[in-house]
Amino acid sequence: MKNNYSLLVVLVFILIGGNKIIAQDKNNWMAPDYSTSVKNPFVGNKAATDEGKEIYNQMCVLCHGIGGKGNGEARLTLERKPSNFLALKVVNQTDGNIFWKITNGKAPMASYEELLTDDQRWKLVNYIRKLEVNKLK
Repeated sequence: MKNNYSLLVVLVFILIGGNKIIAQDKNNWMAPDYSTSVKNPFVGNKAATDEGKEIYNQMCVLCHGIGGKGNGEARLTLERKPSNFLALKVVNQTDGNIFWKITNGKAPMASYEELLTDDQRWKLVNYIRKLEVNKLK
């Protein structure tokens, strides 16, 4: 009897609580802890940031929009909306976290590991940071 009760508790957790855990996981895209300490080799490099803007306009603007607010044209067809780079949940991430996300992607966002070099992905991080600074002006 006790085993049946334990099994019932586990099943209830899976059916009720498990869905909440899965939902949180779907909505909260977290980079692994190790990415927090990865340093951006282009911090403060204006030329790299300018190159990041060119890459952004080619690869990212369709989903994330010109100003990085997640309001690009493609958002209308996506089940999961693109990130707003000006939102605190993005602003508060480290450069390493953002680099990891660009590298690995999460559907519907593609992985850019094979499409862009490490340097190009870091330059994108620089440009995303510039969008944040421009918001404050």
